[in-house]
Amino acid sequence: MQCRHCNSILKDVFLDLGTAPPTNAYLNIDEISLPEKIYPLKLYVCNKCFLVQTNVEVSSKEIFNNDYAYYSSVSSTWLEHAFKYTKLIIEKMNLGKESFVLEIGSNDGYLLRNFVNSEIPCLGIEPAGGTAEVAKAAGVPVINEFFDMSLAIKLAKTGKHADLIIGNNVYAHVPNINDFTLGLKTLLKPEGIITLEFPHLLNLIKFNQFDTVYHEHYSYFSINTVQRIFQKAGLKIFDVEKLTTHGGSLRAYGCHSEDNTKQTSSSVINLIEEEEAFGLKDINFYLKFQAKIDKVIKDLVLFLEEQKNNGKKIIAYGAAAKGNTLLNYGKINGKFISFVCDAAPSKQGKYMPGNHIPILPPSEISKYKPDLVLILPWNLQKEIIKQNSHVKDWGGKFVIAIPKLSVI
Repeated sequence: MQCRHCNSILKDVFLDLGTAPPTNAYLNIDEISLPEKIYPLKLYVCNKCFLVQTNVEVSSKEIFNNDYAYYSSVSSTWLEHAFKYTKLIIEKMNLGKESFVLEIGSNDGYLLRNFVNSEIPCLGIEPAGGTAEVAKAAGVPVINEFFDMSLAIKLAKTGKHADLIIGNNVYAHVPNINDFTLGLKTLLKPEGIITLEFPHLLNLIKFNQFDTVYHEHYSYFSINTVQRIFQKAGLKIFDVEKLTTHGGSLRAYGCHSEDNTKQTSSSVINLIEEEEAFGLKDINFYLKFQAKIDKVIKDLVLFLEEQKNNGKKIIAYGAAAKGNTLLNYGKINGKFISFVCDAAPSKQGKYMPGNHIPILPPSEISKYKPDLVLILPWNLQKEIIKQNSHVKDWGGKFVIAIPKLSVI
């Protein structure tokens, strides 16, 4: 296999999680007795540009179909994050009725509805039919397509050049990263800005966040590598912010390489130096990660076995993609976890892929009164614990597996 960005031959394995079904391929009751499609889940790291990437491409159309079950608006934490970003960027760029905002991977309109409410013209591009329809119903204009250079050219011909292009947690979902980035350049106005948010590879390694690895994430980024990808497309990263979302993300600000009105800030230079000091430009550093995550899984499985042997009732909360990676790699199934609760109606009544644990509404928690609740989307643990504080009423506790086992 060749690197998605620089075409170097990939030979260095960063992480091998065996085989697994696509993490958002939730099952109906009539599907759990049928064979599931499974794919290798292995990451390589390029020894030239240090892009971490999957070795097998699962078709985007198979993942982001009409049944795609992730709806951004379910999380109040994420809605608040989107609202704060909107307020910040409108003020920073002085956006108004004459501006045009484009969001790629607009999901259910969780973010663009803030621009609609501010009467700023905008357009979402969203490949999953279900989420696109929800956004349209909320008054957000959406094109139900995959974004690539071909679509960018079509939009450019109709005058859809943007002052601001947004890509929140979409860059990792792109199979052809160079084509996608060229599409960004094609639609960006001469002095326009691109903002991309993506989980930081440094934090993935530092905090054992291996469960953020799944088939719909084709790539995992450092700012050094994103800068390389942008430069090849005629763009540059001129600023970057550290975020707390998804266990530690970056918000990178990009513009045309020839845009002299935006000078590269010290935050970009400092972060590239921080990444190098951490080890992200040393190929041998990446090869030590597998042993760390294997210990995380071993500790969790031993804990669950001990608790079940002691007669404890255990459930999980959050039928998140990261939870599916954790459970399937650890071979954790209904023997350990009675059911998973999730607030998203799109997931309730279905079964987790691979392990076939049933997904029930949160109202089942007070009926079952579990002793332990394993929080799968650990990045939302504060929100989940607050919403389910009644678990403490009967002496129940919450369990977090990452970065290391903890009981709250």
